[in-house]
Amino acid sequence: MNFPADLRYTEEHEWIKMESENVALVGITDFAQSELGDIVFVEIETEGEELGENEIFGTIEAVKTVSDLFLPVAGKILEVNPSLADEPELVNNSPYEGGWLIRMEVADLSDVEKLLDVDAYKSSIGL
Repeated sequence: MNFPADLRYTEEHEWIKMESENVALVGITDFAQSELGDIVFVEIETEGEELGENEIFGTIEAVKTVSDLFLPVAGKILEVNPSLADEPELVNNSPYEGGWLIRMEVADLSDVEKLLDVDAYKSSIGL
């Protein structure tokens, strides 16, 4: 499994990567996608909304289950990955690149630093 060291992680298996000063990409981890199995649908209807840390920003549907998606830090949802409408399997095939879920504006950059680093995340899943 792949766990990039330049990301921050949550115990709910989301990752966040800062793209610029206050804009970040958010997705689910390689571990999460492997646990879910084949992803068939991603539903995110919160574009343009401001949400708090750990609020549900959407759902991800696999063949056998539907899981909520939790925002790692407070902020505004700027964009939903347009590729996922036609290719939800990108989350399985490329969870850190083509399968990102949302682009967001982070409300407080210090909140990102409070998230798990790669070693703490790996420890949280027993690796």
